Amino acid sequence: MVAPALRVAAAYGWRLIVVGVAVYAVFVALGRFHLVTLALFAALVLTALLGPPINLLHRLMPRAAAVAVALVGSIVLLFGVLSLIGATVAGEWQGLRREFSGGVARIERWLEGPPFHLRDGTLAHLQEWVSRFVSSHRGTVISTALSGVDRLVEALTVVALALFCSVFFLHSGDRMWQWFGGQLPSAGRPSVHLAGRTAWSTFTGYTRGIVVVAATNAVLVGVGLFVLGVPLAVPLAVLEFFAAFIPLVGSPVALAVAAVVALAAKGPVVAAVVVLLIVVIGQFEGHVLHPLVMSRAVRLHPVVVALAVVCGAVTAGVLGAIVAVPLVSVLWSVYGALRTRRGSVAATR
Repeated sequence: MVAPALRVAAAYGWRLIVVGVAVYAVFVALGRFHLVTLALFAALVLTALLGPPINLLHRLMPRAAAVAVALVGSIVLLFGVLSLIGATVAGEWQGLRREFSGGVARIERWLEGPPFHLRDGTLAHLQEWVSRFVSSHRGTVISTALSGVDRLVEALTVVALALFCSVFFLHSGDRMWQWFGGQLPSAGRPSVHLAGRTAWSTFTGYTRGIVVVAATNAVLVGVGLFVLGVPLAVPLAVLEFFAAFIPLVGSPVALAVAAVVALAAKGPVVAAVVVLLIVVIGQFEGHVLHPLVMSRAVRLHPVVVALAVVCGAVTAGVLGAIVAVPLVSVLWSVYGALRTRRGSVAATR
């Protein structure tokens, strides 16, 4: 006779296996069509961000005109930021080269002293080794550059598809969802509509919240680097903005790049101040911004967030790390809403 505990464990075991196989199949399917998946995700992000301003514009003009104005304005804003970055880099390039040359020499002298005691000319030998490596692998570098052209074509395709889908999502997303619900059996429609509303509320809350957090971090970093006189303050602030979309690890990596630039251009004292700035911004983000802005959208333990980021990065690289946390948040919120509904239905019977 089988023990009751073993019977319960077996029942849970085969259910977990089925769920694991289903999740794996979904990830395999998404991997097969990763460009389409990425385009749809980008379209949903655009829909979540541009929905409120389009609703405001819709009070003054037709819905189609409001969508067109919002999308064109977003594209103009993006190209304006890119132009500002290019102009900043071009304007500071000559002075930056001189500062970096002196900064590399200072770093080399610092590494030659205690506690590292590197041999004289170690960095110069390293530079020569990199040059020889690039020269000997020139064919590989060229082929990689050519494959980058294919990547560029894929990126442009994703952008075009994302814009195409976002136009319809923004213009008639509610009607599309109602049509989809109308194709389902009547008994399952309430649960599907509840799951859809919960998922979209969580996704929009997360997307808008992470944009607020990223923009705040970027402004703080840009102002701090500008006050300290660190070159490329605007590009580094933009790097911090995009890096903040990767939870836990994005901001520290971007700020570490800023610290390296400060070390090479301004010396160890300014670099130490930048490191202190990293700590202060990290504490402000973790204890003020995230609880204030993201608490309603993401109710996940930091361990769950860390595991989601690592699993997403292992599965699909940087894009997987970006998508993992909103995906887990949406799934968890949908599960909670459906569980609450089942409890309330059972209580009324």
